[in-house]
Amino acid sequence: MKSGKNFYTNILNSLSLIFAVSKKEVRQLKRDYRLLFVIFFFPVFLLVIFGYAINFDVRHIKLAVYDQEKSDLSRELINSLKNSEYFDIVAYLNSINESDKTLDEKSAQCVLVIPKDFSRKIFSRQNVTLQFLIDGVDGNTASIIKNYVSMATVDMSNNISQNAYARLGAKSYQPIDVEPIFWYNPSLQTTRFLVPGLISMILLITSVISISLTLVREKERGTQEQLNVSQLNSFELLIGKIIPYLVIAFINAGFILIASYILFDVEVKGSFAELFFTTLLFLFASASLGIFISVISDSQQIAFTLGTFSSLLPSFILSGFIFPIDNMPLAVQILTNITPAKFFIVILRNIILKGVGIESFFMQIVYLMIFALIFITLSIISSKKKLKSL
Repeated sequence: MKSGKNFYTNILNSLSLIFAVSKKEVRQLKRDYRLLFVIFFFPVFLLVIFGYAINFDVRHIKLAVYDQEKSDLSRELINSLKNSEYFDIVAYLNSINESDKTLDEKSAQCVLVIPKDFSRKIFSRQNVTLQFLIDGVDGNTASIIKNYVSMATVDMSNNISQNAYARLGAKSYQPIDVEPIFWYNPSLQTTRFLVPGLISMILLITSVISISLTLVREKERGTQEQLNVSQLNSFELLIGKIIPYLVIAFINAGFILIASYILFDVEVKGSFAELFFTTLLFLFASASLGIFISVISDSQQIAFTLGTFSSLLPSFILSGFIFPIDNMPLAVQILTNITPAKFFIVILRNIILKGVGIESFFMQIVYLMIFALIFITLSIISSKKKLKSL
């Protein structure tokens, strides 16, 4: 019975010590108005900047036209492109030499060349070749423009075929009709795809950097020695330091979700309970990385540099936020496991965009737990070693 009482007494004492450390950290935060402003303002600011700046949707392509025929049919083709939301006619050229100058000066991204015999070949049921000269410096944009002009010309070709059949008094016949249906993101807006990645990246950066400064701040203020000689063990100290920032980061997560809905019309399709649990787990994993950086750093400058380097670059490049991990070499795919954002992005896209259950991302939860356990363990070991060396 005594051992049982002692066990519960030790747990209560440990919890009271953790609460005392958290209370002390909250009081310090209240005095630091600049840090509070950054913690609460910076995440939403980043969401707005990145959300509007990073956009792979290509609209209003600058198109120049060299119409060698100038017939009713060629004008119909030009108008069909002009009336779409994808093309803006910026110039009408008088010679093929002008197309080189137009592309060189970036006055246009694409030049349409309509041949002299455009109408004659169509009315005589011959194949016609339309030439599109595309600026290929940006390969991604060039590929998108190529797809757009291909779709536009296919639509034009179908219209011409239907008109030809109508003149003959026959119905047009298409043996195969393709009807693509896009799930989860019907409008194919890249913002909807990027917002979950933005949320994970912003939460990771803010939580890692803010937490990485906590223990270092104690060292620079000279209060670390008082903590070392107190009843606190390394685990209680680290957990007590993490809790206030976890609460703040969780509030930020709510702000970011609200801002995402208002600004980008991104709503949560899945379970809010699962979103709550996985976000809390991700923040704990991020906090464990921040605490480890704080333990091994000797100054706030070093902690800030390490926190930025370990959170910003991996979450932007290696998390699957923008660049698909499956397309990376095997060695780089293994390296992507250094950031918890990789696992949380998968979870967010499943919950927010797809609305699926925990069975679809269960392994990601396991990976986050392993990540948090590794860095909390490393932090405790490093903290004990530093205490012994004093």
